[in-house]
Formats: sequence, structure tokens, C-alpha cells
Amino acid sequence: MSLPLHGLLPQLLTGYGYWLIAGVVALESMGLPLPGETMLIAGSILAAASPDFRIEFVIGAAAAGAVVGDNVGFLIGRRYGYRLLVRYGALLRLTEPRLRLGQYLFQRHGGKVVLFGRFVALLRVLTALLAGANRMCWRRFLLANACGGLLWSIAFGLGGWSFGQALERYHGPLAVGAGGIALVAGVLGWRYARRHEERLQRAADRAFADPRQSPELTRTLQP
Repeated sequence: MSLPLHGLLPQLLTGYGYWLIAGVVALESMGLPLPGETMLIAGSILAAASPDFRIEFVIGAAAAGAVVGDNVGFLIGRRYGYRLLVRYGALLRLTEPRLRLGQYLFQRHGGKVVLFGRFVALLRVLTALLAGANRMCWRRFLLANACGGLLWSIAFGLGGWSFGQALERYHGPLAVGAGGIALVAGVLGWRYARRHEERLQRAADRAFADPRQSPELTRTLQP
């Protein structure tokens, strides 16, 4: 059976392949609102159907794009700090509350945010910029970032590839059932993430009610 990839995306992947995956993931990692994770999953599903598209290269391209993009974001954050994020962050959906949330998480978890932040949509955009703005040691950032980028690429790459293989193997009601289960799981995961983000946002707002918690960010947010 044909896999659930239709329209422009598979054509782009077929035409530009691994470079497209690496480029979109890198640009998303720099802070641009692009579907890097979707591109990785789509490439992985395509690899399950096409012998010309190798899953190991899909994973490698995504990991390379993640590391390169995050390091560019780190340098931007290091050079321009919070003033750039506050001034232009709204263009990238980085509102002031989200900046407070990112700073709140970074202050409390540091390297863990860099390591696991790629698995959370909001943190995927914020982490590298915040690490640079907080003057995090670059070597420490690079180690955590490389490990996190590789784990993320393997997890979502193999997940998409396995899903694609299952769709190729099973036909009819089984394939529809598997797709339905995946859709329900995705919706439930999204709802849980939203509730968790709202709870963390309230905690961050309470923490930053005291300017001493983050004097640099507080000064920057003041008119």
C-alpha cells in the first residue's frame, strides 16, 4: 500500500533529499518557525517505502542540522542576549511569557534543558538562544546539544521508519487502526504537553514577580 505522504512534501524530499531535512531542522533550531520534526518524520516514513532513501542518512542529516542550527542560535544568543529576543521574539512566537518560561526552566535545570529540550516544541526554539544569552560554557553546551540532537533524531527517525514499515506490512483495517491509534496518541500527548506548559508558565510568572530572580531579563522587559 502507499504510505500516507501526499502532495508537495514527498516531492521535495525526493528532489532535495537529506539536504532538505538538514536545512529545515537547522533553520528551526536557529529559532525560525519551521516544521523540522515533521520533516524528520516524513523523511523516515519515506525511507520505509523507498530503497533510494536510507534511514541512517535521514537520522544523520537531522542530527547534523540540529547541532549546526543550535550552535548558530547559541552564538546569536551569546552576542545579542535578551534584548534581541525581546525585540524580535514575537516574530518567532517567542512572547514575553514564553521567554520567562524558558529562563525559568534554564535557571533550574541548565544542561538538562539542552539535552532534552529538543523533544519539546517550545524548548526546541528557545534552548540554544537562552544558553547563549546566559553565557553557558560552549563546550558544555556542545556536548549536551550533540547528545540531545542525536537522541532526538534516532527516536523520531526510527519511530517514523517503524510506523512506515508497519503500514507497508499490514493492509486494510489493521493499517487504518494503527493510524487511528497513532493519531489519538498524538492528540493526547499534545494536550498533556499544553497543560504541563501552562502549569510551568504559572510557576515562571510567580518566580519572575520578584526581579531578583532574573535581573537581566527583568531590566530588558521593562519599558
